[in-house]
Amino acid sequence: MKRLCLMLCALCVSQAIIATPLKEVVGKVKPSIVGVGFYAPLATVSHQLKGTGFVVGDGHYVVTNNHVITAVPKSEDNIKYNRVIFVPKGKKYTINRVKQVYTDEMHDIAILEIDKPLPALKLVAKDKQVADGEDIALTGFPIGAALGLYPATHKGIVAAYSPNIISAANSQQLSELFLASLKHPFMVYQLDITAYPGNSGSPVYLADTGEVFSVVNKVFVKETKESAITAPSGITYAIPVEHIYALAEKHGLF
Repeated sequence: MKRLCLMLCALCVSQAIIATPLKEVVGKVKPSIVGVGFYAPLATVSHQLKGTGFVVGDGHYVVTNNHVITAVPKSEDNIKYNRVIFVPKGKKYTINRVKQVYTDEMHDIAILEIDKPLPALKLVAKDKQVADGEDIALTGFPIGAALGLYPATHKGIVAAYSPNIISAANSQQLSELFLASLKHPFMVYQLDITAYPGNSGSPVYLADTGEVFSVVNKVFVKETKESAITAPSGITYAIPVEHIYALAEKHGLF
């Protein structure tokens, strides 16, 4: 009996050692979080932040949402905007130009190839499904255009693993892509966690390891777009990493 108690104590100690405090995990995650947007030095608004991204692979690739990189600013006087990532440096930031873009429109995933490598995050195995109730966190730039490039972290749990079917609020939302998703739904994570405009493309990771298992792509909005800020629903949806792996394998990236 005494021997059994000692073994149980040893097991508890080993588990405590493995679990890393969230504040330490966040500290390791933040250097891999970047802003995704557009840059045109001669434009009236030269820098435009559209969403969040995170570095993967060998440090030359950034994952974000397809809808983030297709939100191209309206050109003025034939000024062309370039796709870039913004790398936070305290109160300042540096700009890293995007060389190539690889997209998966159906799953709202994009991988951006960049010149200068950055610290990368680790993805969970592509066939791993995170259980309901698992402690998780996401880090990104909520309301980024207004608050700036200061990565913010929100913590919650996985609420469900379910099909990505959300009813359209009105006829304007009945796009060809939306209708296709109704015919061929795929599984997404529903998160009990608060995200805001600007968090699109943020990594969702295990709170005890920092391993990324999904990508934020939308939030449930109760009324208007403005209510996503003033009265957030606290329901967020994220795309599993299996679609990152699939897109990377398709183009031989990593």
